Amino acid sequence: MKISLKRLNSDYLFECTNSIGNAILLDNISESEGTKAVSPMESLLMALAGCSGIDMVSIMKKQRQIVTGFSAEVEGERIEVDEAKPFKNIKVKFYLEGEIDPVKARKAADLSFQKYCSVSKTMEPNVTVEYAVYVNGEKA
Repeated sequence: MKISLKRLNSDYLFECTNSIGNAILLDNISESEGTKAVSPMESLLMALAGCSGIDMVSIMKKQRQIVTGFSAEVEGERIEVDEAKPFKNIKVKFYLEGEIDPVKARKAADLSFQKYCSVSKTMEPNVTVEYAVYVNGEKA
């Protein structure tokens, strides 16, 4: 796996491109008013939600669950370590809609975070990741 990074302005706006040409914009959002990019730390939260979301949808398809809606909210708590501010805790909430057995949805999340999600595994053991699953408005 390989990406390239290119600076786009005289400040902190970067374009990151993968090997097939798909790109995202990264910026120092604390210093860039009106930016249309995300910060590198926000991109980590997005990657975690995306990675576990892919896992969960894949698992639930195999379980023949009908997922008509899938979204997530992710919050990261940071701490100061010398001059850096890494994540200490991350909380993920998944919101699923459809003909879904709540027990199967929770099992899909458990499998993702405990076994399959490479982003979550990369953060271990330094970051505590907590997650909750809501199916049709009810906590699973």
